[in-house]
Amino acid sequence: MLLDPDHCYHALLSHDHRFDGQFYIGVTSTRVYCRPVCRVKTPKLANCRFYPSAAAAEAAGFRPCRRCRPELAPGKSAMDSAARLAILTARRIEAGDLSQMRLPELAAQLGVSDRHLRRVFQEEYGVTPNAYAQTQRLLLAKRLLSDSTLPVTEVALASGFGSLSRFNSLFRSCYRMAPSDLRQQPVRETAPDAPLRFELSYRPPYDWATLRDFLSHRCIPGVEHWEGEVYRRSVRLEYQGQPHQGWLQVQPMPDRPSLLLQLGPGLARAIPPVLIRVRQLFDLCCNPDEIDAVLGTLAENRPGIRVPGSFDGFELAVRAILGQQVTVKAARTLVTRLVARLGDPLPDAGPVTHLFPSAATVAATAPEVLGELGILRRRSACLIALAEQVANGQLLLRPGGDLPRTLQQLQAIPGIGPWTAQYIAMRALSWPDAFPAADVGLYQALGCRDARQTEQISQAWRPWRAYAVMHLWHRHADH
Repeated sequence: MLLDPDHCYHALLSHDHRFDGQFYIGVTSTRVYCRPVCRVKTPKLANCRFYPSAAAAEAAGFRPCRRCRPELAPGKSAMDSAARLAILTARRIEAGDLSQMRLPELAAQLGVSDRHLRRVFQEEYGVTPNAYAQTQRLLLAKRLLSDSTLPVTEVALASGFGSLSRFNSLFRSCYRMAPSDLRQQPVRETAPDAPLRFELSYRPPYDWATLRDFLSHRCIPGVEHWEGEVYRRSVRLEYQGQPHQGWLQVQPMPDRPSLLLQLGPGLARAIPPVLIRVRQLFDLCCNPDEIDAVLGTLAENRPGIRVPGSFDGFELAVRAILGQQVTVKAARTLVTRLVARLGDPLPDAGPVTHLFPSAATVAATAPEVLGELGILRRRSACLIALAEQVANGQLLLRPGGDLPRTLQQLQAIPGIGPWTAQYIAMRALSWPDAFPAADVGLYQALGCRDARQTEQISQAWRPWRAYAVMHLWHRHADH
């Protein structure tokens, strides 16, 4: 990724949050690297070096700034170019995938060769995938040391390090201090069930109200809960070969472009995948100026609109199937019944009481049981077929997979057509160019009669058609 020094320096002078996470500045006089929004005294251009990633800055010998804290910067937005592969790989790395598999296996899931993946990643981020992974582990550890009361040993494990000695050695060599030195005051005594807190940054503008309304109208009672501006949900996932479950809570921070995330203690050993999933759910890596420039007048009334993602791809796919040809309210009723019948209870989590049923549980459920919940026979068969493929690892419903192959697999399941596959791609796979052309709401918003017409009109909005869908749905609702 080529960076123009003059353009980067002007962005640094403006301290504009729109450039946050797009590049980093290494200051040769201090050997520290910063975010473009850092409020320390601006260095001279002659003393600045610009890097496409925090990992590239660290590879050049710079340490992270303790004031602007590069670990808090938002990620890059995925685009329809060679950079998209590198960006999706980075998100998989940030989710801790290289702690669970080797790079060739990750490349195979992305549908490319190991060699090609290394090349495009180096071009975009300026370092190898493994070097990037090491920096992400160190930055997460730095974040936990700064913001949590976890003991150093727990910080090392939560950040993905296999041993305390390896963690201490790398931290000292990269940051020239011991992990304990980062804590300027003794760790306070806290209750063992105290939540972990994280600040998740985004690039403004951010249309929080539209995203909140979309998600709250589709909220699954027992699994999710909205109270005013606060979102809470139950969590079940597997990380590093171990199951984890608990709860999380998200709300906007009124004084800065960030969301506040709190995690229950049951998720302390699964922080990397939880952080990336929350970023996906709330579309925090989006670059709204870049998208709105392509959408033009379509984006004028709702600048900064986000595409609601999903925390769990299987959960979203189940909701999409049950939402076929019925109202949002009817779909929500069916999903609520499914959770009540097949979901596992989650004790001591406040208003969220159940975990969403796992793919293995749904796959093992008889069609007659689903029929008792009011789910039609054909949809029951579709749900079970989907669950079987997810449970056995054949179908990967998360961003950073082989998109064409995933869409083909989805549409090979009886009961999943192009609309459902595109909706899943839009929300579960975070594909920014997803476009459910046969959607009735799009027909009405665009004045079209068929999918061919909507598809033709949508070409002007590539590669951000998923954002165009959100604008069109709201235009239709407003009228």
